[in-house]
Amino acid sequence: MAVWEIIGGVILILCSIIIVAAVMAQETKEQGLTSAIGGGNNSSFFDGNMSRTKDARLSRFTRNTAILMVILVIAMNIAAQVVK
Repeated sequence: MAVWEIIGGVILILCSIIIVAAVMAQETKEQGLTSAIGGGNNSSFFDGNMSRTKDARLSRFTRNTAILMVILVIAMNIAAQVVK
């Protein structure tokens, strides 16, 4: 096992732990039966400022971390094929 494989594995494990923690910290977005009966038009004050809320920042952070993880997995697989 090469050093870059170990470093990449550690980074992948850290990314996965960060993604799990970020997803668990987010609030649920389901409105349940109220949305089904009422048509799902439950707007609030925070809908207009959604990009500034903590949940929106956390969602962007989760998305960016997941993208980083996918790119890292692809890069590690390509590098493993080249080294063989």
